[in-house]
Amino acid sequence: MRTHTPAAAPLLRQARNKLLEDGDFPAGHIDERLARSWRRSLAAGLSPTERLSNVDNLSGSQLQRSLARNHDLVSHSRPVMEYLFEQVRQSQSMVILADNRGVLMHTLGDVDFLGKAERVALMSGASWHEQQRGTNAIGTALAEAAGVEIHGSEHYLERNGFLTCAAAPIVSATGELLGVLDISGDQRSRHPHTSGLVNTAARMIENRLVLAASQRQIRLHLHAQPEGIGSVVEGIVALSEDGWIVGANRQGLAYLGLAAVDIGATPIFRVLDVRLEQILARFQRRPQQPILLHRHDGMAIYAQVHAEFKTPVAVQRLPEKPAQDALSKLDTGDIRWSAAAGKARRIAGKPIPLLLLGESGVGKELFARAVHESSPQKNGPFVAINCAALPENLIEAELFGYSAGAFTGAAKEGRPGRLREAEGGTLFLDEIGDMPLTMQTRLLRVLQERQVTPLGGGQSVSVNFSLICATHSNLREAAEAGRFRSDLYYRINGLTLNLPALRERSDFVPLVEKLLDELFPDGHLHLAPELLTRLAAYRWPGNLRQLASVLRTAVAMLDSDETRIDWPHLPDDLLDELSKAPVKPASVVAAQNLDERSRQAIHETLEDCRGNVSEAARRLGISRQTMYRKLKNQD
Repeated sequence: MRTHTPAAAPLLRQARNKLLEDGDFPAGHIDERLARSWRRSLAAGLSPTERLSNVDNLSGSQLQRSLARNHDLVSHSRPVMEYLFEQVRQSQSMVILADNRGVLMHTLGDVDFLGKAERVALMSGASWHEQQRGTNAIGTALAEAAGVEIHGSEHYLERNGFLTCAAAPIVSATGELLGVLDISGDQRSRHPHTSGLVNTAARMIENRLVLAASQRQIRLHLHAQPEGIGSVVEGIVALSEDGWIVGANRQGLAYLGLAAVDIGATPIFRVLDVRLEQILARFQRRPQQPILLHRHDGMAIYAQVHAEFKTPVAVQRLPEKPAQDALSKLDTGDIRWSAAAGKARRIAGKPIPLLLLGESGVGKELFARAVHESSPQKNGPFVAINCAALPENLIEAELFGYSAGAFTGAAKEGRPGRLREAEGGTLFLDEIGDMPLTMQTRLLRVLQERQVTPLGGGQSVSVNFSLICATHSNLREAAEAGRFRSDLYYRINGLTLNLPALRERSDFVPLVEKLLDELFPDGHLHLAPELLTRLAAYRWPGNLRQLASVLRTAVAMLDSDETRIDWPHLPDDLLDELSKAPVKPASVVAAQNLDERSRQAIHETLEDCRGNVSEAARRLGISRQTMYRKLKNQD
């Protein structure tokens, strides 16, 4: 509601006479909103000096039917009206609620003012639509769908000139105009803050209506500052289970840059840099903690999630996935990472080797350990060997073990070797592409025969372990070039998964939050919005390993009373690179290839499932309805 300065009475009389004589008045003569209302009143055939009867008032039975039709509006408005009336008591005023036809549903007023009010039909059942009452705050607020203030002679009918009125519209969770809240009083007691009071009270009613309409839905409570969440000026957005916006208050729409027509037609990922699954994953890790989100234009918004349903959505959409297995704990919402985790989960514990591809630092060992801990062998050992870090003259003894006295410097009791140490668990061979060819031959024999013969001779020993290998190189090309044994390649790639680089992932913000929680569990640390935007746009050549190192250093640089990581906490070399990099909002980076990655993940999973949409949706962690919608959007 904009600030209103009433026009002087002589100027209003002059404008009214001009309107009656010529049918209009020059532009700018009076406030344009008031001018539009006067023109509408004249077009309705109303005369400023006529006296109106009460033939337009509802009968008792009609009023009861109207009250029943507007039950939700009235029941949620009454407590707020009582609070509002306490603020204007003893000011010769009334608090009035009207429906979307301008019919008065409920009134509260000072006893001294009720007599005057009744003479101009400010009572329940009376209609204050512009066509019946001319320019007035209730009818004009309905006509303009906006807050208005009408003071004294600004009323079209002269008999209402003793009133000063301020009204604000009340809108439903789906953008429907439900009615108007109004404060009317003696024009001599006009107060400049009345319009602000009624507008705030209307927001309170709208918030109550949105909350009541979305009790079984997922809600986002939004504000530009985390402290603003829970206040009367917070935005509230209701979401369906598959992430579509199905309700909102006006402030919620404003924060998302949307209009009422967008309700029911807009998925949340089209507005924000995250999908619903990512938001819920972050909510489950930090319930009631405000989450920093970004619109696709880079604007930062804080959100608090309220998910008032019996079964958590994350469990509902992935019934076959343990709620807290090791892979799920690593999942921060990237669709490619989630799809890879889903595939790995299905072969965990089965005699199918897993080959992980990806750049250095993307978290291949972390992923491999999570696969092990999500498998039936999780109580067995997890033995990790970096094939690139072992000297070539020691790798054979390290892997296969050796007998006593097998070579100079050998331990006199011998060693069993890492392959035997993995018995009953998982053997993880990192950077297997750097294993010498001679060792590849011996490894192939072990995998074929499931027996290990120690260096220097001795009895062969049977082994049983799950095998996970990883490399940053292209093993297929290496095999074709003769640098890697092709028979070993086909032995170790039972299931090949390509883990995305950090710059390709869509979950940068929740990933940062997760890492900070791990580094400082009780600190509630967060990054400054501008810094977060710059870091999300950075290319991260060292991937997760580099990000974790940067955050670890930043946390160490914080003072004991600090919880916000900002530019001074970063190492100088990264500061230099960030200052040279072009500015690109985090949301833009996350959204640039999101649709492309989603399409790729969907098509790959559908291919793996031989076209079975239900199975593909289950693996991707989305509902069938969402799957069908995504497929339709890709056509």
